[in-house]
Amino acid sequence: MERYPPWSLREYALLADGERGALVGPWGEVAWLCAPRWDSDPVFAGLIGGSGVYAVTPAGRFVPGGYYEDGGLIRRSRWITGDSAVECREALALPADPHRLVLLRRLTAEHGPARLRLLLEPGTGFGPGRPGTPHRTDGGWTLRSGRLRLRWSGPGAEVAGPGPGGRLTAEAVLGPGERLDLVLEVSDRRFDGPPPEPERSWRATERAWRDAVPDLGHTLDRRDSRFSYAVLRGLTTAGSGGMVAAATTSLPERAEAGRNYDYRYVWIRDQCLAGQAAAACGEPGLLDDAVRFTAARLDEDGPGLAPAYTVSGGPLPDQHSVDLPGYPGGHDRVGNRVARQRQLDVFGEALLLFAAAARQDRLAPEARAAVRTAADAVARRWREPDAGIWELDDQVWTHSRLACAAGLRAVAHPEAARRAGVPDGLAGAWSTLADRLVARTSRHALHPSGRWQRSTSDPAPDVALLLPSLRGCPPADDPRTVATLRACRRELTEGHFAYRFRHDERPLAEAEGAFVLCGFLMALAEHRQGEAVEAARWFETTRGLCGTAGLFSEEYDVAQREQRGNLPQAFAHAMMLECAARLARPPGA
Repeated sequence: MERYPPWSLREYALLADGERGALVGPWGEVAWLCAPRWDSDPVFAGLIGGSGVYAVTPAGRFVPGGYYEDGGLIRRSRWITGDSAVECREALALPADPHRLVLLRRLTAEHGPARLRLLLEPGTGFGPGRPGTPHRTDGGWTLRSGRLRLRWSGPGAEVAGPGPGGRLTAEAVLGPGERLDLVLEVSDRRFDGPPPEPERSWRATERAWRDAVPDLGHTLDRRDSRFSYAVLRGLTTAGSGGMVAAATTSLPERAEAGRNYDYRYVWIRDQCLAGQAAAACGEPGLLDDAVRFTAARLDEDGPGLAPAYTVSGGPLPDQHSVDLPGYPGGHDRVGNRVARQRQLDVFGEALLLFAAAARQDRLAPEARAAVRTAADAVARRWREPDAGIWELDDQVWTHSRLACAAGLRAVAHPEAARRAGVPDGLAGAWSTLADRLVARTSRHALHPSGRWQRSTSDPAPDVALLLPSLRGCPPADDPRTVATLRACRRELTEGHFAYRFRHDERPLAEAEGAFVLCGFLMALAEHRQGEAVEAARWFETTRGLCGTAGLFSEEYDVAQREQRGNLPQAFAHAMMLECAARLARPPGA
């Protein structure tokens, strides 16, 4: 879309209400929004070369900026023009309706006058087609796009005029201190009743964010912790408790390398990491959601637990291409082939999540059966090759086995077992199985140097191997843990940037970007070793890899100082939150 070309990923901000999310660019354009749900077709798809945009942009020259209000995803976009400072307060309204989104925008000229151009042009999703003809209403316009209905209301919408392709345009002029409200609704059902009243919707949204995001003053950085918590809350669907891995699809990890995927689904591992981060903060909301979704999937699928699901708990569509140009350097991919994989470590992460919930008396009685299901699945499947945490070819991955051992030990701990209703004999059997997994892995996947290696057939190190020891298996002072951290420092880091593993003989940064999750893992691992200064260096460097809005993507291109991969990446925000909580306490506390 030539009028609003794609920006570097660091320039985008997120609006989200749990049911869906929008990326907003610096020119006030909604460049990405799927409706009514995360994995629906996009209404606005300019981010990956598709159709549709909803923009509020100053006329003439301006410098963009903006910030989030503390403790939520209410954004204030700001533009400094030659004559004025203009602010657009915007949010997806709460509480969210699964069938209807409400995008609120409130424009204010701090000193003026200010001229703004308004544009609403619905897209046609991933396929061909054209939006319907706009129809004027008392307060604005209604129009159709496929099976979706749109209603645009407010003083700016009232003066808009229709154009080709279902486009609506207007120009608004604001005097100093003057305010203009815009309300856009997108629904898969017929609109009943009048449009939402802006002031009432704003008050409800403010109240919902106040209730949803805890204070987190006990963490290392209150503001960043609250923001990461808000991002995770915004990515979490209220009905099922499922948290999507990212709001987007098809954003490349590396230009023209083919590594770009659809992350608008719930990864069990990511969900468990978010729940454990919430537990580390002592805040139950995201923890309860993670337990609810994970337990439901285990109850339904048992040892056949998939790595990822739709937010409603259904199977993922297989990966396929759609006829769009894609984000520059990327490809137009929808769905995800992970649906065909099996990943053993998700059972271990589920057990770690349940143990964390049990320790805080948050494990609901209906989730207790899922504890046994996950432990039984480990007992049945731990010898099988799996795709592992990085979703590669099937091997006997060391991380998968150690993650399962960590989960078994955590849930078999007397305090957790008692609160989870696990009998002593069964807890003892799980503890014995954990010992067996560690012993077997130590015999077959311990490098001659004394560190863990990636798999029984791959002797290389991997930063993911630090994660089980952070959960206590093996403990921080175990020589294998210390040796693994030493090897990761030496072979998989450059400065204070961490990479997952070495792909080949190329320099690390030529193969892929620094992995944000791994930087936070290094911070936690150094903290566990009592290296407070190094932990702080890792934490500060890694949390600086966000964009101007504070969002983390999956990877970071160090040379070009660019974000790579889908946005925002939930597990990066989850690990940042856990770091902020744990680094504020002594190691092991």
